[in-house]
Amino acid sequence: MRMTGARGAMAPYALTGIWGLTRLVLLLFVIKLLIFPGPDVTTDVSVIYQGWYEVLRTGTFPLDDVTWQYPPAAALPILFPALLPSLGYTSAFFVLAVIADFVVFGLLQYAGLRAGRSLRGAWVWVVGVPLLGPTVYARYDIMVTAVAVAALLAGARHPRVMGALVGFGAMLKVWPVLLLVGAVKRRAWAAAAVSAAGIAVLFAVSMPGAFAFLTFQRDRGTEVESLGSLVFHVAQQFGWDGQVLLNYGSVEFVGEGVDLVSGLALVLSAMCLGWLLLWRLRARRFRSHTLADAAFVAVLMFTTTSRVISPQYMVWLVGLAAVCMCFHASRMALPAGLVLIASFVTVLEFPIWFSHVVVSDALGVTLMFVRNGLLVLATVTAAVALWRDTVPRPAAALPARTSRAKESLPSS
Repeated sequence: MRMTGARGAMAPYALTGIWGLTRLVLLLFVIKLLIFPGPDVTTDVSVIYQGWYEVLRTGTFPLDDVTWQYPPAAALPILFPALLPSLGYTSAFFVLAVIADFVVFGLLQYAGLRAGRSLRGAWVWVVGVPLLGPTVYARYDIMVTAVAVAALLAGARHPRVMGALVGFGAMLKVWPVLLLVGAVKRRAWAAAAVSAAGIAVLFAVSMPGAFAFLTFQRDRGTEVESLGSLVFHVAQQFGWDGQVLLNYGSVEFVGEGVDLVSGLALVLSAMCLGWLLLWRLRARRFRSHTLADAAFVAVLMFTTTSRVISPQYMVWLVGLAAVCMCFHASRMALPAGLVLIASFVTVLEFPIWFSHVVVSDALGVTLMFVRNGLLVLATVTAAVALWRDTVPRPAAALPARTSRAKESLPSS
């Protein structure tokens, strides 16, 4: 619903105030003035990211660290805290995460105040991020999401800018390439290719090991929070003798049947790619909101079917849902709502009750079925809505046959 009059004029101020209060609370959690329940989520920054930083600053990628599984431009957010040396690495990273958060908020609010747009998108971001808890500020995914949101909002008017941002985003964490699925202008695709290629060449010639991450991904298993993990959470109740281990930087199931389930996850992802290709061939109605809706559907599909669904992946979905909600005509209201609910369940399963997920007890299994069930439901409803909005229904055949029959009758 669009607000008018004094109430509408006050909406941006209310949004900014709520953003500020919720982000202050998140900062208090990550700097440990407030203690968030569950394991400490900031160790990824203070231990893993800072360890990578020490290697990257020498001019090479972590060649012997299988937990480095990111494209070459991911070195940039890991190195960025060096811009604020007086704060120390961890505090500087948190400050940069807040800045990225504010950039997304500012872009969504600016877009929502334009004619024909809505502030619903800004509200989705303001509400959705704190639902995920302090993990949001302890991973660099919020910075990638900022690039993706900027790309989608630029897409309609500035396809080359969108393409350049998508290419940069893909070199940060691959998934932003999916934003192009609904792009109809070749300029966007060309700019993305040039941007990604330029960044890849730059890193390849300047830093050894820029593409070592490709080999580190091969032996990933099924992470305990993924859709496929539900098989083993249930199997644990019937004596399955596999293990839960820290493997390739995430907590994964290891044992009999894991390779099969991981393979099936890849098959599901391939089927999603096939559906997206079919949709693109059949789609005829491309409106101002279609680019964002299609990107949201694509990222939902590949996130839900992935062998790994880390909590920070939900930041991507919240950001893309927010862009969709900037458009009054978007068909993604229900899937966006489901993503927000799934975000709240995500913070319950990690970090609050992650120990229950790891041991596959009743609480942990229930949380995983609910969260992943919400993602599946969001994916299906979003795909159906996108198809109905863009693919014309076939003309009814019966009236045509009746008309031809009448023409064949002899005149009296």
